[in-house]
Amino acid sequence: MLHDLRLRRPFAGNRIDLIGVPSDAGASCRGAALGPDDLRTAGLAERLSGLGFAVADLGDIDIGARLPPAAEIDALAVGTSAAGYLSLESGARPVFLGGDHSISMGSVAGVARYCRDVGRPLFVLWFDAHGDYNTWQTTETGNIHGMALARLCGEPGFRNAADWFAPVDPANVMILGARALDCEEAQLLDERGVQVVDMDAIRIAGVATPLRHFIERVEAANGHLHLSLDVDAMDPSLAPGVGTTVAGGLTLEEAHTVMTMLHRSGRLASLDLVELNPLLDRLGRSAELMVDLTARLFGDYSEVAAHHPALGHQAA
Repeated sequence: MLHDLRLRRPFAGNRIDLIGVPSDAGASCRGAALGPDDLRTAGLAERLSGLGFAVADLGDIDIGARLPPAAEIDALAVGTSAAGYLSLESGARPVFLGGDHSISMGSVAGVARYCRDVGRPLFVLWFDAHGDYNTWQTTETGNIHGMALARLCGEPGFRNAADWFAPVDPANVMILGARALDCEEAQLLDERGVQVVDMDAIRIAGVATPLRHFIERVEAANGHLHLSLDVDAMDPSLAPGVGTTVAGGLTLEEAHTVMTMLHRSGRLASLDLVELNPLLDRLGRSAELMVDLTARLFGDYSEVAAHHPALGHQAA
């Protein structure tokens, strides 16, 4: 399991814990297991430290043995849930480094357990080109990373245990940036009351208005906000390093608006960074973009071009 670094954690009022979950067991395309180390190499901890945060890299979740994909996902979920709960309980904000999106089955479950125990409602912003709300009955691919949100919202067919899992209320979830929903999946999302803001809506009305309304709901409920940031929400011209690219994603300006609004809300309390696949990236552009977006999420409003000219060129 995760190394116990509690005695070496920095004592500060605003702490961030980095928790690596190196797995691609939920995806058909291998490589996302290399994502945590790629984010580290791209300078994530250094950028956040430079903003005045006390950053502790707690290493990677280790299940100790190679397992079949479904068993690996379940074992990682138990360990990731425990690590996230401990981080929140200690007063830090956990940032989970994926890994494909199946790692959220553990990260968000741990956050949900913590919110349940402290009596705060959990709100989840699912920043993704996909809905990830398939079940074993609706899936067209069988890829488990496309079932993460369905499992978290308590859909039947998954083996969850109370010692590591607590469900998320689907009415408190917004999927932002969707443009690749399966037919039965879209129907199920509608039936469960999950808010879906797809790219058609964003192109017509912009990203700020629906996000502002969602943040207002979080504020009114004094809720805990978790962002699950899948790099494939971005347009592939900006973030090619992902196994599930879908054309027509968010622009850099739109993503900056999202991150700035979330930062200014003061509500973000936990975060996933998922689906980065270094084997498919080009010159580290996708990793650098994820680090830049995360830095903006935590208050860095400097221009991306000042840090990475290539990204600035892409955004022009």
